[in-house]
Amino acid sequence: MAQDTPPRWDRRMQQRLARGEAAALGELYDRFASLVHMLAHRVLDDDTAADQVTREVFGYIWENPDAYDPRQGSLRSWVAKLTNSQAVHRLRQSEAAALARGDGSSEEVEQKVRRAAVAARADYIVTSMPAPLRAALELAYHQRRDYRQTARDLGVSEDEARRRLRLGLQLLSTAHTRPLEGSAPPGYAGYGRPL
Repeated sequence: MAQDTPPRWDRRMQQRLARGEAAALGELYDRFASLVHMLAHRVLDDDTAADQVTREVFGYIWENPDAYDPRQGSLRSWVAKLTNSQAVHRLRQSEAAALARGDGSSEEVEQKVRRAAVAARADYIVTSMPAPLRAALELAYHQRRDYRQTARDLGVSEDEARRRLRLGLQLLSTAHTRPLEGSAPPGYAGYGRPL
């Protein structure tokens, strides 16, 4: 399970990046590169494309550290949102190229992009939710624990474990109903630009 990023750390990291500290970018990369790659791979199902998205996301962060607003959420959730937006954009581009070559129909392409966008939104929701909810969901779904075992593993009451699981699932249920919003300024290297 990934560690939560404290808000104070987020602000200090942003300030260090704004000053152009290369060591700050290295620290940020060490902390979030595996998350970025995993999210990009989930959408694109391609290691090479996920590597490219990872480079693009960290390049964007390096060039635009002030685009992050700590009042809008954690640095972790902002990085996840950037990743998901760029990965969906890249998928849309590659599918449009396939369509231009005559591979598939526009309906198939749009359905594939829509499924990837929903998966990206679900990943973003899990990444952004409070650590207690994320921990409960990870135990219940990745480690196949029931609410009683989850309660024991987390050291909370069974009622609290059920509450955390219910809230986490309620948040995840919005992945199908709300689109993943763009998260970067229009016109920057494809982030948030329509096809």
